[in-house]
Parts: sequence; C-alpha cells; structure tokens
Amino acid sequence: MTKTNPGNFFEDFRVGQMIRHATPRTVTIGDAALYASLYGARFALQSSDAFAKAAGYPHSPLDDLLVFHVVFGKTVPDISLNAVANLGYAECRFLKPVYPGETLSSVSEVIGLKENSNGKTGTVYVRSEGFNARGEKVLSYVRWVMMRKRHDRAEPPAPVVPKLAGTLDGASLGASCPVITGWDNILAGTPHRFGDYAVGEKIDHMDGMTVEEAEHMMATRLYQNTARVHFNQFHERDGRFGRRLVYGGHVISLARALSFNGLANAFHVAAINGGSHLAPLFAGGTVFAWSEIVDKTEIRGRDDIGALRVVTRASRDMPCTDFPTVEATVEEPGLVLELDYWVLIPR
Repeated sequence: MTKTNPGNFFEDFRVGQMIRHATPRTVTIGDAALYASLYGARFALQSSDAFAKAAGYPHSPLDDLLVFHVVFGKTVPDISLNAVANLGYAECRFLKPVYPGETLSSVSEVIGLKENSNGKTGTVYVRSEGFNARGEKVLSYVRWVMMRKRHDRAEPPAPVVPKLAGTLDGASLGASCPVITGWDNILAGTPHRFGDYAVGEKIDHMDGMTVEEAEHMMATRLYQNTARVHFNQFHERDGRFGRRLVYGGHVISLARALSFNGLANAFHVAAINGGSHLAPLFAGGTVFAWSEIVDKTEIRGRDDIGALRVVTRASRDMPCTDFPTVEATVEEPGLVLELDYWVLIPR
C-alpha cells in the first residue's frame, strides 16, 4: 500500500459524497500582509484597524477573497489535484466577516457529475463550505471543474447537472456586515457612494498589473493550493500549454484590486453570482480590468448600505479603455475572466 495521495480522478467521485478536507488553517495578519503585497489592494476597511473601528467593525477584517482562496485551497487535494481546468463558480455567499487569528476549515459535497464527449474527462460539481473554529459557516460556494479520468474506458456515472441560481438576492446580503456607523470618503479614497452609481454604467479601472512567475506561484502556495498545473514545469512542459498556468483565483484577486480605481467604497464582496475563466493566463501577461454596474438594490432593513451588482471583466495584454468583450486565446490578447458579483457600499 502506498502512503502518498495521487489525488482523485473523475471516476472516484459520486453524487452525494461528503469530503472533509485537511488542513485547518489559522489565517494571521502576516497572511494578510503577504496578500496585500501580491495584489496591492487598497480598500480602506481591510487596510486600517482605525478605519474599520470607526466604520463599525471591531477591527479590520481579512480580505474577502483571501478567505475565499484559503477555503478553496483546502479543497484542491481532494477535488482538483488532477484537474484540467476550473470552469466556473456560482451561489457564492460570504456569510460572516473573518478576522486575523481565526482558523478556517472546509467541507465539500459532490452535487453533480457529467462525463465529457471526449470520454477522457468529466465535469465534477461541488458545493464547498468554509467554517471557523466555532463551527460557524463563513463561506459557501459551488464550483465545477474538468477532471481527468484515470482510465478512459471507465464506465461513466449517470449524468447529474445541478440547477443553480443565476443571481443571488442582493437585498438579503447585509447579514455579513455590521451596521456602518461612520464612513470617511476621503480616507476611503473616493466620494462616490451607492447613489452615485447607475445601472448600465461602465468603469475602466485604467491600471494594469503584469504577472510574474514567482508571484503567482507564491500566491497559490499562500492558499495551500497544490494543483500541479500551477507549479510543476517539469510536468507541464508536456501538457496542453507547455508551461505553468496561473491559478484562476489569482486573476480574480488582481481584478478586484484593480477595481479600487472606480469602486473604492465597495468595501465588501458579499456574494458571487457566477464566474468564468474564459482563457488561460501565463506569467508575463498584463491584467487590465473594467466593470459594468448591472443592478443595484437597497438592503432590506438597512439604511446604511446598499448593494451593487457588478460584472468585472479582466483582460490579458489589452487595456480596457474601449470596454473589450472579445475573449482571449492562447496566442491573442483579450478577456480571461468574467466575474458577476455583489458588493456592499455605503449609502
């Protein structure tokens, strides 16, 4: 018997399977500092204890996407170690703020399976949940991932494709946020609040960020994400692209950091309705981003905050002055990410 874990393949999963993931992770202020250094996010709430306390928090919470990546990273050895690609997300809810010093763990349920037409891969749908040490759920999301089969001739399972909500109810998202008692526009970096954004408005976030090989691997290791496609050049030189693939979550965090220029008061990612990695990203590529306000709503029972539904599109090697919609290919620049999400913003 081998004591090492080769990871699961498509035929190892079954609908209804519950998986408790190793290893619990205590997320510290050091992790938050490294996250900030990798992406350059400048949102005031996650940058300053003094600002957070004035706004109504006990102190500065961890960045929402750092929490997402840590919970996600726990799932990789069991779900996607042998993945071809992570395909998309849905029904992602950030349920409680997480503070430095808290310990996170993850549990997943397999909710769908479908073999692909090539007979060599299949799509696995999982609902993953993150918990703090008190057993409180802090995050829940669905993702689907293309998995290799261990044996091409393995009998496929009966196809089960879950029905997922296209859009979460923005008006119900305030529970993850304390009452905002004070908000300093100058310190936050912009005067623009809930009433200053209009449905249909498009925002070019202007700046670009070039991805370095060491940075994207360091970021992925920060989350203890062990997927081989991000690290092992010896293996990937014979793969689809001949080189390491940047973790899709790295692109999400870059786009969120870039969105500060135009959405600086959007202090909390409350939910992700859906997301798609449209094309691969490799080291040396420069990420730009633009956002569209596709909906806005008041929060039920709250007069301190509102919710904006934002679709942020990130491009590779293509500035977003003209709000591009063309998808990238391996060779040609274009969009690499489309993320549909709700953010909370002061009124």
